[in-house]
Amino acid sequence: MVIESISADDTRKIAYDLGESAAAGDIFCLSGDLGVGKTVFAKGFAQGLGVAEDVTSPTFTIVNEYLGRLKLYHFDVYRIANSDDMYGTGYEEYFFSDGVCLVEWAETVKDIIPSNAVWIQINKDLSRGENYRKITIEGEIKFR
Repeated sequence: MVIESISADDTRKIAYDLGESAAAGDIFCLSGDLGVGKTVFAKGFAQGLGVAEDVTSPTFTIVNEYLGRLKLYHFDVYRIANSDDMYGTGYEEYFFSDGVCLVEWAETVKDIIPSNAVWIQINKDLSRGENYRKITIEGEIKFR
């Protein structure tokens, strides 16, 4: 599925809808270049899950936990070299929990991501405008 966004508000709304529809045990993998809007997406996704806190990128802590209608485990694996570095985070407890995981830079640790994960790729296309984003979603999603 490909969804076009022409603003940060569009991207936030798309993410909100995904978060609102997320179910316990879901894993969403988020990829895209620096500055493409992954944090904007994460904020919208968290709002869709009912998270009231301001969501920030957990670049130095690897994972942040938030409480909404389900727990959100927000990973940022930008500083992780490979999957071996993930073992110290206890990622399995998060991936196989009754919460929802959102993993930024997930392609870095693709070999440990469960096969049922939803992959979301965000790309800029400056020829279509400064704020244009193409959001490609692969995997089974359920919009309410």
